[in-house]
Amino acid sequence: MNQELALCAAVKSLIQVNINSAQDKYMKISNDTVIHFNYIIKDTDGSILEETNTDQPIAYLQGHNNMLAGVEKALHGHVKGDQVSVTLAPADAYGMPRENAEMKIPLKHLQGAKKWRPGMVATVNTDRGQHQVTVLKMGRFMVTVDTNHPFAGKTLIFDMEVIDVRAATADEISHKHAHGAGGHHH
Repeated sequence: MNQELALCAAVKSLIQVNINSAQDKYMKISNDTVIHFNYIIKDTDGSILEETNTDQPIAYLQGHNNMLAGVEKALHGHVKGDQVSVTLAPADAYGMPRENAEMKIPLKHLQGAKKWRPGMVATVNTDRGQHQVTVLKMGRFMVTVDTNHPFAGKTLIFDMEVIDVRAATADEISHKHAHGAGGHHH
């Protein structure tokens, strides 16, 4: 009986060592690490709103406000290969829609398509980075857009897969964003 107990304890210890070594095998997501990941964003009905191309995961620098805070918090401590899911209320995602968020801008500033129609989502470069807007009304040279994020007011479900985690370079930390594939290019 004592031999059986000793054997069980040894097996239990071995299993625990294997679990710990698998977790230690990969770098954990923490501040100043660069994360490459794929994601699917769904609404509460399960409709897919956005997803990454699995061949080109996105990259971001953890802890530098480059990602929604709820996504960063959910990924913190995870490692390469982990599947992570988090549900974010509007206040923790893109907020509630703002009134008076319509703006007229030159058509040439819209990025993402060659022909535009009302309801389409465009990217616009501003002095504070890129922002998504929704086209409301087309003119010949000017377009009216809604500057609310297209997901404003929605509860969002993020299903994510961590593809890689690495230490950030000094340049990435000083620039406050990831460089290279999936990140920012200078």
